[in-house]
This record gives sequence, structure tokens and C-alpha cells, in this order.
Amino acid sequence: MFKIRELMTSPVYSLRETDTLQNARALMDQKRIRHVPITSGDDTFRGLLTNRDVLANTISHLAGIDPDTQNEIDAGIPLKEIMRTDVRTVSSEDTVKEAAFILYRNKYGCLPVVDDGKLVGIVTEADFLRLTVQLLEAMDQAETN
Repeated sequence: MFKIRELMTSPVYSLRETDTLQNARALMDQKRIRHVPITSGDDTFRGLLTNRDVLANTISHLAGIDPDTQNEIDAGIPLKEIMRTDVRTVSSEDTVKEAAFILYRNKYGCLPVVDDGKLVGIVTEADFLRLTVQLLEAMDQAETN
């Protein structure tokens, strides 16, 4: 059976719970990601920050806040205050099928991969789309042979 360790992204971009919203926004913009696992100093998984969480904690541009002021505000918000802590995770030994069902049933965008409390990777919708494309290409090749 296909295991999560074979599909997950690892190493994963993550931040510490003492980092700020400014750090999270910069990482998400720079790496073009929508989910950032949050860890303690020893890589123990603590929570998750999503693009929606960032948007929910941003003052609307309609309020007339300039980018410098928004950055100052963001720099004062530690991630431990806004991260999600009720996050469903999977282990690297779980099956891809199990993880797919969890994502699909719950409409999650990602699942942090945690082994013995430590963050070891992440599996996202994009990983499953990549897998789907690979399977479809393999089917196409099988049909032409």
C-alpha cells in the first residue's frame, strides 16, 4: 500500500510559535505556499497557520492602512496567538488512501505529517493533484503499449 512518506513534501517550510504574522506573510509570499506548520524549538508540531488565518488577521485595505503600518502590526502578532491548534495530522506510515479520505471528507487543504510528535512533512491538495497526473499519464502509456 502506498504510504504518506512516499507522497509528502519534506523537508517542509515551517515557522516557530514565537515567530510573527509578518514572518508568516513573508514566507507564504516568498515560497508561494498556503499552509505553514508551526513548531516549537525542537520541531515538535504545535499548530498550523493557513492563508485564511493570515487574511483573517489582516486589517482590510479598505481601512486605508498602508503596507508599512500593516507590517508593524504584523510584527507584533506572535503566531502562537493566531495559529490553529485543533489540527488533524497523519503519520508518515499512514496510507495515501486514508489521507485522501481525510482531506476529502473534511475539505482540508493539507495534513501535517507528524511522527512521534515531530513535524516530518506535509501533504497537500497539490501533492494529490501531482499524483493524479502521474497516474493518468501511466494509464495513457499503458493504453498506447
